[in-house]
Amino acid sequence: MAELVFFSGTMDCGKSTLALQMHHNHAARGRDGVLFTRQDRAGTATISSRLGLTRHACEVGDTTDFWAEVVTRRTQGRPVDYLVADEAQFYTAEQVEQLARVVDELDADVFAFGITTDFRARLFPGSARLVELADRVEVLQVRALCWCGARATHNARTVGGAMVVEGAQVVVGDVGASGSQVGYEVLCRRHHVRRMTAATARAVHAHADAVLFEQDA
Repeated sequence: MAELVFFSGTMDCGKSTLALQMHHNHAARGRDGVLFTRQDRAGTATISSRLGLTRHACEVGDTTDFWAEVVTRRTQGRPVDYLVADEAQFYTAEQVEQLARVVDELDADVFAFGITTDFRARLFPGSARLVELADRVEVLQVRALCWCGARATHNARTVGGAMVVEGAQVVVGDVGASGSQVGYEVLCRRHHVRRMTAATARAVHAHADAVLFEQDA
């Protein structure tokens, strides 16, 4: 029986790597699959992994209809046994419902990959609907780590290394951005609440060291 499975985790925990590996494993067994993504950091119509793996995929837009996508391909002779849906947090709630319908009525597996919450620790609409509808929700076992070494559970948006908590929900960026670029950093809950990124922590420690040096001088 086909399933809708949501693989979730923070940024930098290997979601896209697993998506590509999942596609490889199923394709190697003769199954026909279609890759989808939306707003990948590497550009349009691409699934990219931080390990350097990339694969062409169908770019999802606001008007993408997954039911129609599968029906059209099957009408043209493709079996479409499964879909790999990367960056699923950016899908609309309606599109997630279409994915569930593909599973239930067309008997195609759907493997969705995405982060659950945004930089404000609020659910993305697509992720929220996936949690509500998925047959299974799998939390990825590869742990991303906060700068302090604890397990990272939250995604922080940064500008120049400082955490920001205002702005549009979706701004494309990546971990490790430098300068004034918009970037992202994974943090444990404690440091997300304190808005303490790695750069902020370094600045605090440097200031403390300078104060101690002046007191000793």
